[in-house]
Amino acid sequence: MSLTVEQTCIIIGASHGGVSAAFALRKEGWQGSILLIDSDPCLPYHRPPLSKAYLTSSDNVQPQIIKPEASYEKNNITLKLGVLVTNFDKENQVVSLNNGEALNYDKLIIATGARPFIPPITGIEQAKNLFALRTQADVEQIREAVTHSKHKRVVIIGGGYIGLETAASIKKLGGEVTVLERESRLLARVTSPEMSDYFKQLHISNGVTIETNQNVKSIQNIDGTQVVCCENEQTFTADIIIVGVGIRVNQELAQQAGLTVENGITVNEQCQTSNENIFAIGDCAYHHNKHYDRWLRLESVQNAVDQAKISAAVICGKDVSYDALPWFWSDQFDVKLQMVGLATGYDDVIIRKEVEEASKFSVWYFKGAELLAVDAINHAKAYVLGTKLIKNKTVINKTQLANEELPLSIDNLT
Repeated sequence: MSLTVEQTCIIIGASHGGVSAAFALRKEGWQGSILLIDSDPCLPYHRPPLSKAYLTSSDNVQPQIIKPEASYEKNNITLKLGVLVTNFDKENQVVSLNNGEALNYDKLIIATGARPFIPPITGIEQAKNLFALRTQADVEQIREAVTHSKHKRVVIIGGGYIGLETAASIKKLGGEVTVLERESRLLARVTSPEMSDYFKQLHISNGVTIETNQNVKSIQNIDGTQVVCCENEQTFTADIIIVGVGIRVNQELAQQAGLTVENGITVNEQCQTSNENIFAIGDCAYHHNKHYDRWLRLESVQNAVDQAKISAAVICGKDVSYDALPWFWSDQFDVKLQMVGLATGYDDVIIRKEVEEASKFSVWYFKGAELLAVDAINHAKAYVLGTKLIKNKTVINKTQLANEELPLSIDNLT
C-alpha cells in the first residue's frame, strides 16, 4: 500500500482507543492527515480513574490527560473536540458533523465506545441530583453534589464494578452510601460467588450499605424528600442518586451507514468492519477471540489500545491480526483487583490464600483441566503468573495450587 500525503484518516472518538490509533498511525508510517473527533470538549483524558482517584480529588485537580496537547501538534494530529458526528456516507467516504462540516476520508476508524444505560424507572426523568458516570463533567457534578449536600445520602443503583468503585470513592468524600443491586449478589454477571461475597464484606466493613435483590421501580418526591422505591416495597431516601447499571454501545452511526452490527460493530481479526476502509476498535467492536474461540465485546482500556495498534498497522499495510488475552482491574478502598482471562463457563474454582500475607489471595477458574481466568486481590504475582499460564494453555496441578504451604511458582504448579 502506498502511504501518500493526500490520504486522510478520520477517527471518531478520542478516548483511549481513538488517541492510541492516531499515534499508532504515525508510528506505522502514515503520511497523510489524521483527524481525531470527539463530542467531549476536553483534551482526551484517562477514563478509569474517574470513578476512583479523580472523584475524590479536589476541585482544582484536572484528570490525567492521555497525551499533552503539544504531542498532537508535533505528530500533526488535528483535534476536533466538542463537535458531534451526525452520520457518515461509506460510499462517498464523507463524515458529517453537527457544525455543518463535511469531511472526506480514505480510512475511517470508529472508536465511539459506549454510554451509560439509563433504565426506564418511573420518575427517573424528574429526579434531582441524578447522575451517571462516564465523563469528566459527570464526575465534577457528582463531587460538587456530594460536597454541598446537607445529609450526603447517596443511593447507587447497580452493584457492578462502576457502582462499587463509585461507592468506595463517595464514602471517602463523607457520603452515606447505599448500593442497590437487582441480582442476588454483587458482580453476579462477571465473577464467582466467592468474589461477590468478598466485595460485599469489604464494602460493609467500610460503612457502605449493600442491598441485593432490590429492583428499583420508581423514584418519588414525598413531602419534599427524594425516595427510591423498589419492587419489594422497600424505600431508600436519597439526596443524590447515581445510576451504574450498564452501558449501551454507541453503534448507531455504523447501523445508519449500513455496516454489520450485532453486539457492537462486527469486525474481523484485523479490526475491519464489513467495509474494508472502515475499522472499529474498543468498547464498540464485536470481535472473535481466538483463545476462547468465541465472539465477544470487551469494555477495557487494554482492548481498546491493542485494537488501535492493530487497526493502525493494517491501514499502513502490515499483515497483523488481533490476538490478545483480556485483562481488567478495579480499585476499591485499599484493595486492588487484577483480572486476566474470561471465567465464563467455569466448572471448578480454587481459592488460594497466601500464608505470609492475609490481604493477598487469588481465585483460579477452570473448565475441566483448562485454566480460564484468574482474579488476584492485592497479588500482582498471581496475576502475572496466571497470565502466562492462560496464554500458554498450561495444564496446572490443581492439588499443588490449592496447597497454600507451597510458594506460588511455575515449578510448583506444573
